[in-house]
Amino acid sequence: MPETIKINGVSIDRGEKVLTKLVISKLPSGTVIDIPVYVFRSVHDGPVLLLMAGMHGDEVNGTEIIRRMLTKKMLYPLKGTIIAVPVLNIYGFLNFSRDVPDGKDVNRSFPGNKEGSLASRVAHRFMKEVMPYVDYGVDFHTGGSSRGNYPQIRCVLSDTRNQELAEAFAAPFTLNAPFRQGSLRKEAAKLGKRILVYETGESLRFDERGIKVGIEGTCRLLHHLGMSTSCTPASEPTTVCMKDIWLRAKNAGLFRSLVKEGEYVKKNQNIGSITDPYGEMDVRLNAPAAGYVVGLNNMPVVNQGDALLHIAF
Repeated sequence: MPETIKINGVSIDRGEKVLTKLVISKLPSGTVIDIPVYVFRSVHDGPVLLLMAGMHGDEVNGTEIIRRMLTKKMLYPLKGTIIAVPVLNIYGFLNFSRDVPDGKDVNRSFPGNKEGSLASRVAHRFMKEVMPYVDYGVDFHTGGSSRGNYPQIRCVLSDTRNQELAEAFAAPFTLNAPFRQGSLRKEAAKLGKRILVYETGESLRFDERGIKVGIEGTCRLLHHLGMSTSCTPASEPTTVCMKDIWLRAKNAGLFRSLVKEGEYVKKNQNIGSITDPYGEMDVRLNAPAAGYVVGLNNMPVVNQGDALLHIAF
């Protein structure tokens, strides 16, 4: 752990607690858009842990997890440093949108470019100012487009350190998730930094169960890293899934699910149906594999090719 961390031109020494704001750009109205970054430093040497949410502006569960932990003063480490970013994509947060105003996804824009698109500039500033200090991190997300996710950690499980961190977090499910091009997780890995992705709920909705699991899992991770003295033990070990598959709609119509998130399904089990609005079509849907339902489409009206059900095994 460095003696001094310098973010946004602000020097933060051991034992200090600082809120600084990364200025990204301005709205067309001239309003300054900046990203609040909370830094909590112990006087004792230890790892630097990043807690970040709001990469996609409409994914509010992670923002609420960090907000509650800030409010309850749960981010004061016994050793090391915690960097907390409740909302990275301020633009999307203000507009109830996944993306920034240019339509690009920040989490497909890393490592970014200071002369690039708006999403690329956000990614670049974050990589330049914050990531050089980070050892580990949790990037909080939710399902998108009315798709709900059961609480889960995603990481590359061939990395034994990732396995260890995921086991410590102990979400109900841990999914082996290959890197995606342009993602923070992939670019961090190139720098030797491990980022876990925590998924729960759906966009623009609070998922109280997932928020609780996220807070407790983060506390367990802090305890594992020696940054906290106490935590709530997991009721059971995480279920590790190495593969996953999506069931997609072969017909457009009205989707009705017969299963719930977290439920175990057998291969070829009837999991729901798609009907037309007029009562002339009724298509039975069967599970393409045996496994756990870790994601479910909550939107009744679906188009051909829409993701309906995410099964991990």
